[in-house]
Amino acid sequence: MELKTARLTVLMDPAKKKAFEDLCAQQDVTPSQVVRQLIREYLRRHGVTWQPSGGTAGATDPPENVER
Repeated sequence: MELKTARLTVLMDPAKKKAFEDLCAQQDVTPSQVVRQLIREYLRRHGVTWQPSGGTAGATDPPENVER
């Protein structure tokens, strides 16, 4: 499990932000959960491995569909 967190600020059109937040609410997920999943998928697609902060030794990429 990741113990440390860092903030990522993203600038976007307010109407796009509202549409994104509305869709997330409809799907009962938070915008942060969706962004974290997108980042994991992007890293995986480009062959980037990573070690979760505070994670267990040997962990790299979390399993699909598991939110941390």
